[in-house]
Amino acid sequence: MDPAPGRTDSRCKFPGGRYMDFFPIILVIHILLALALVGVILLQRSEGGALGIGGSSGGGLMSGRSAGNLLTRTTAIIAALFFSTSMILALIASHRSGEGSPFDKVQVQAPVAPAAPAEPAVPSAPLAR
Repeated sequence: MDPAPGRTDSRCKFPGGRYMDFFPIILVIHILLALALVGVILLQRSEGGALGIGGSSGGGLMSGRSAGNLLTRTTAIIAALFFSTSMILALIASHRSGEGSPFDKVQVQAPVAPAAPAEPAVPSAPLAR
């Protein structure tokens, strides 16, 4: 079963004619990245004293500054990966539907020239002088 003309396929063809769909795999990765992003954000020290699980001031493995740098970098990397998987899923979904963008369906109409202003109405009663 080949895709319709003008549509791309999000599947990978293996030897022997078998197909593998990438959408569920990328979706699972996307969900795992979302959970990891929530976890890393909750580990960071908060200014308002909310959860702040990672904000302990013990002399353990990492100091407060190095833990903050590690968590900040980890958050940035996971956020970039999350954004990338979001874009990939959106592209695959749009190619699957084959309908294109909703903006492609909008019909552009020629602008209508404004009507000439009407003559001012003449008062029916005489004006008092």
